[in-house]
Amino acid sequence: MLRLALSSIASLFLVPFSHDYYAPSPPGYIPGLHSHCSLIPPIAKPEFDARQAALATALYNLNASAYITEPSANSQYYANFSSINWKLSERPLLLIIRPRSISDSQIEPDVALLTPKFETLRASGLPVVPFKDSQTRYIQWAEEANPYASALAGLGISSDSEETLYVDNKIRKFIVDGLQQAGPKLRIASAPLEITSLRERKSPAELEILKCANEATVLAIRDVHLQLSAGLRESEVSIMLSSALGKAGLSNAGCLTLFGANAALPHGSGTDRVLGRDDFALFDCGGSLHGYVSDVTRTVALPDARLPNGHLHIWYAVKGAQAAALGAAKAGVLTRKPDEAARAFLQALGLKDYFTHRLGHALFARGSNDVMLTGHTFSNEPGVYIENKVGVRIEDCFYVDDAGNPRYLTERVGGPSETPWAP
Repeated sequence: MLRLALSSIASLFLVPFSHDYYAPSPPGYIPGLHSHCSLIPPIAKPEFDARQAALATALYNLNASAYITEPSANSQYYANFSSINWKLSERPLLLIIRPRSISDSQIEPDVALLTPKFETLRASGLPVVPFKDSQTRYIQWAEEANPYASALAGLGISSDSEETLYVDNKIRKFIVDGLQQAGPKLRIASAPLEITSLRERKSPAELEILKCANEATVLAIRDVHLQLSAGLRESEVSIMLSSALGKAGLSNAGCLTLFGANAALPHGSGTDRVLGRDDFALFDCGGSLHGYVSDVTRTVALPDARLPNGHLHIWYAVKGAQAAALGAAKAGVLTRKPDEAARAFLQALGLKDYFTHRLGHALFARGSNDVMLTGHTFSNEPGVYIENKVGVRIEDCFYVDDAGNPRYLTERVGGPSETPWAP
């Protein structure tokens, strides 16, 4: 790893240390945008059936009575709707999947939706996928009723039952409290590994959706990059990016857009900075395709940029850290290793203290003993943030292929940035 870092340091010195560095826009950009993902189908019903069946079997084997989640990534995975379709509020709408024993060897899921009674018609319009030929059950609770008592009654669970209910580990606490008060003897716990691991490894259909969503995001960023000019504000370019993502075929799309020193705060400053010729522009973008969300970050420069001394070298340092992290990823490797590799690379350049978050949205947590497996997907997003000066982040998501090797979801459109002028 040290040899990799040192060899990359040498390559950095091939770029002249100049206060006024200029590079033209590269050739090969795709002019305009189209609906890039129009031919990518959503997840088919047999795959939803298999997911629900696997969850029901896991619940049965754990002697649990139900799995409960709010509109979320988990409800999207099991039933085809999320908080994009139904915004969270103080009135709970819950997906509840319960195992039902058909025979000694056959367990089937019972799919139910707890809904406010006056919202039943709207809830019935959600694109919920029931199991096989069954119908989704709607458990209604009146405005004056206790929703959690209504949920237990609808499931046939008595208030003094000692059964186990597993909940999504990101469910809001007041819902857990409400369920516990409705059934004081119930064991209510966050779903264990046997359940959470069910959606970790992506199917071929999921990977195709994720690839296309991330490709479309890269194409949209490239399109807007060609339209950048000094004097534009962050808010103006953010609107341009959202429009481009929509044209590329993504919904609920948007970008964190940061110019110059604003990018030194990874989640933004709240100002509306004007883009200068000596600024980097950081775009952290995502959009939804069939319920799956892309995540791509590019740090770019204007075609006629005159970057301050050292900024370009920080950009290449981050690019090197991203490559080092990918090189450490492989099936069978501990998930913390890519993060460690990125930090070692930046440490060799004296920049480790400016990398202030983790890779993988905390999936690459330091000290983790989780193991990377085929079908796992991760975000690879190293960054260097020097407050009041400069911020650089480059992000591409990757998956572990059937051979156990890491592959970028964006590789069909060129993968990670080559330079700040070639996002």
